[in-house]
Amino acid sequence: MGAMAKADCIIACDGKNLTIKTEKKFEETTTVCNFTDGALVQHQEWDGKESTVTRKLKDGKLVVDCVMKNVTCTRIYDKVE
Repeated sequence: MGAMAKADCIIACDGKNLTIKTEKKFEETTTVCNFTDGALVQHQEWDGKESTVTRKLKDGKLVVDCVMKNVTCTRIYDKVE
């Protein structure tokens, strides 16, 4: 079922600015993003919960690892030409 879900993700890099658009609105309490070892690491905290989303380029593809508690989800995005 998870493989059937396809999310559009638009990524643009203009000099020092990186923009990631998911074309969906969402509410958050706290999000901190940092570049660590060539990856964009996003740490989120809300209602006593927390998760980490790591985005990195590998072999020309965007690899997104989402971790919450002891569960990890990996999504791989291809560039649309």
